[in-house]
Amino acid sequence: MTHAAETRRVARVVLLDPDDRILLLHGYEPDDPAQTWWFTPGGGLEGDEGREEAALRELAEETGITEVELGPVLWQRYCSFPFDGRRWNQDEWYYLARTTRTETAPAGLTELEARSVAGLRWWTSAELSAARETVYPNRLAELLQTLLDEGPPSAPLVLAPEIV
Repeated sequence: MTHAAETRRVARVVLLDPDDRILLLHGYEPDDPAQTWWFTPGGGLEGDEGREEAALRELAEETGITEVELGPVLWQRYCSFPFDGRRWNQDEWYYLARTTRTETAPAGLTELEARSVAGLRWWTSAELSAARETVYPNRLAELLQTLLDEGPPSAPLVLAPEIV
């Protein structure tokens, strides 16, 4: 598979609290609010910032949480999906992060995020495994359980591409 030049470089955060719950955002298609999904905080790199900088900036903007320990890259994924009237091609890196703060206060949402994010929620691994809702990446429940059981991988796992 060739990745066109317009592939967006993205940093995402697998944020865990002291109880090993993961924080996910509840997103929806702006033109069809009934089409919803859950996803990890994160977003595209801006200017010449590195992925770690982008991960921390996006986390602060989307959740208000800045007191985190950023860990290693857990997973890498290429995905392509339609959203808000265009196709997005993304090269995503998922960083592990831990926080003791569980209160969220999204303060830096972009205009598009404000039109497409319904809120945030902490999930236990069991809740995520039982969820009937769409969650990205698709195998997040399984990936999270493996992370909690075995710890971070010695090198980032390359996930299967997700093309929607």
